[in-house]
Amino acid sequence: MTRGKDGPEDVDATFAEIVADLRAEGVGMFLEEDPPAPAGKDEPEPPAAGPPATTAAAKPGADGWRTGGTGWDETVFSDDPAEDDEHFVPPEPPPLPRWRKGAFVVLLFFVVGLLLLIVPNLIGVGPALATPLGILALATGIALLLLRVRQGPPPGADPSNGAQV
Repeated sequence: MTRGKDGPEDVDATFAEIVADLRAEGVGMFLEEDPPAPAGKDEPEPPAAGPPATTAAAKPGADGWRTGGTGWDETVFSDDPAEDDEHFVPPEPPPLPRWRKGAFVVLLFFVVGLLLLIVPNLIGVGPALATPLGILALATGIALLLLRVRQGPPPGADPSNGAQV
């Protein structure tokens, strides 16, 4: 192979030479094709010891790994076989819990805090006093909300029962 200063002079000939070398080694061959016979020998060599090679004939009901089984179009565009059997009907969701007094207090602190921060003149308080009061109201609402978060197992559960779903 002759090279110029930027690469091979005849790119097509170099590429054809590389492809011929790879095909001689068996690269790009399929299982259905016979490997080319070595140039100097007429009889093929026996296969090397080891696990038997998987061929298309060894697979029951398939012509090869690319052609056997169900086709891609049939798999993608056909109806779902699971739809023919049964339809899953989800159970009714549990009812939402009822609001308690604590939830109304937390909501009240949030609303008052947002009103004091967004439109302080609505209540008649100046912005200099409304900003700290609004931040304090929002902080109180967040603190009360975090205090209401349940810690531990639900009421009536056996704590020695392990993980519960």
